[in-house]
Amino acid sequence: MNVVPDTSAVIDGRVSERIEDGSYAGWTVVVPEAVVGELEAQANEGLDTGWEGLAELQRLVDLVEDGEIEAEYVGERPRPDAGDAAGEGEIDALIRDVAADHDAVLLTSDYVQAEVGRAKGLQVEYVEPVVRQVDDLPIREYFDDETLSVHLKTGTRPKAKRGRIGELTYQRIGEEETTEEQMREWADTIEALARASPDGFIELAEPGMTIVQYQDFRIAVARPPFADGIEITAVRPIVKTELEEYSHAEPLKKRLLERQRGMLISGSPGAGKSTFAQAVAEFLDSNDYAVKTMEKPRDLDVGPDITQYGALGGEMAKTADSLLLVRPDYTIYDEVRKTEDFEVFADMRLAGVGMVGVVHATRAIDALQRLVGRVELGMIPQVVDTVVFIEDGQVDTVYDVQTTVKVPEGLTAEDLARPVIQVTDFETGRPEYEIYTFNRQVVTVPLSDEDGDDTGVGRIAKQEIEREIRSVAQGHVEVQLKGQNNAVVYVDEDDISYVIGKGGGRISDIEERLGIDIDVRTHDERPGGGNAADRSGAELADPDANVVQPEITSRHVVIRVDEFVGETVEVRAGGEYLFTATVGRGGDIQVSRGSAIAEELEDAIDRRQEITVVPV
Repeated sequence: MNVVPDTSAVIDGRVSERIEDGSYAGWTVVVPEAVVGELEAQANEGLDTGWEGLAELQRLVDLVEDGEIEAEYVGERPRPDAGDAAGEGEIDALIRDVAADHDAVLLTSDYVQAEVGRAKGLQVEYVEPVVRQVDDLPIREYFDDETLSVHLKTGTRPKAKRGRIGELTYQRIGEEETTEEQMREWADTIEALARASPDGFIELAEPGMTIVQYQDFRIAVARPPFADGIEITAVRPIVKTELEEYSHAEPLKKRLLERQRGMLISGSPGAGKSTFAQAVAEFLDSNDYAVKTMEKPRDLDVGPDITQYGALGGEMAKTADSLLLVRPDYTIYDEVRKTEDFEVFADMRLAGVGMVGVVHATRAIDALQRLVGRVELGMIPQVVDTVVFIEDGQVDTVYDVQTTVKVPEGLTAEDLARPVIQVTDFETGRPEYEIYTFNRQVVTVPLSDEDGDDTGVGRIAKQEIEREIRSVAQGHVEVQLKGQNNAVVYVDEDDISYVIGKGGGRISDIEERLGIDIDVRTHDERPGGGNAADRSGAELADPDANVVQPEITSRHVVIRVDEFVGETVEVRAGGEYLFTATVGRGGDIQVSRGSAIAEELEDAIDRRQEITVVPV
């Protein structure tokens, strides 16, 4: 008689067990190459199941040498993509084919494999799978009431982050260095516990990285070659709060309940953003809203009535499509980081779902600016109407976001009226920022009672005046603002007539376009005097400047700056300001050839000046 064991039976040691109890005396064990390939792949990924299966195959060698049985390896090796399709039954199908070809009994600990085999007319022997019992989390002893996370790595002393939210310290919690054997045992036990316990599951399993969720612990296990040693990082919430414990609680409650909102919860790492998001989720749930979460990995500590969704097929976009069928009232999105995350957030919000997103940002306004370039400007208030900034575990700032049509603050001409996003302090009702398009650029302007160059409006106005004057002047241009509505422009004496134009027509056109009165003077009339040559080295290199190599195409001058997608930047040549732009979704700035800006840029390139990009 022949017996064909599948991967589950080999891992559980059922083949040698059946041989030793005499059930297979004189039989031939036919091992499919598909089983060997699957065990080898699991062992390469550092999985215990792979090593246990290979140990069972080595026991079979000893049993063959003792004359207990005969064994042979047959069949095809799995295709490279078969491992990815193992959950769809590709490898199991190869094993069943071997059993059919050799008229053999199929030995398995996999109930589905057994049922499919019987349906195919095979002789099947099903044995119960081995239950690997693990009592508790092996690193629980490192946690106390103030421990947020524990950090373990081969050859290092255990460390932990302890303290209160906003006052966490990274400290050593053990004097002895961990050994590789100890780390491997802990890692294997944690993964086995997640598989065996109803309180745990494997969130992510990739070569070199496993993320486990067990009770309220989220544990990342990294192994070589992905990491340079075995590392275990375990995180657990140390505080569970209610919305009532935060400032602005009552108006925020009213705001969340009156209609579905788009809210961004922002703050620096460790500030308590996720803790506040959990409080919002449970408040909404307690008020009879259908609440779901989108997390990768899932680590919000919420009640059982709130279903926590991961990334379906590795993509949050697929999760969003599924949730739109479920129709939640609110979805908590933890965390919104990449461009596709913002796009998914916006799509769900525009579909009518209330959205609460968690975003890393060091200022409240930075959270909103991360939408610029990712979401159409006019749609931003429909996507996000509330920004909450968390600092040291408390609500520090709340912004209300609305659109209005007006002349931007600091400009006067009525024909400059345009859609403006107003960002208002929720508590005082005082406008804090305006976001709008100025000369095809998206600008975020902080509002201030001060006049002159120091205000956001002054900075933008100065840049635009300088750009306009440079389009007609040949020499050096310098701009000084004299209040919000007046400026003095200093140019070379030879450029005076070109800038003013016949009968003052050219400068009048510029004043009308910008809504600012401009007085044109020579450099000699500037306080302090001096000529352009004296000032050529005045500007020092900016340490934040990124050197770029513009590409000139038939229609555009293209500047690649992938690291600043969606951000507003200054482009400079030889350290001198050229223009301000918002980096597009594709990570580039495109300037149409033939425009004044493009001509300046091309001229700077021809003169081999260093072109740099600086975040505003």
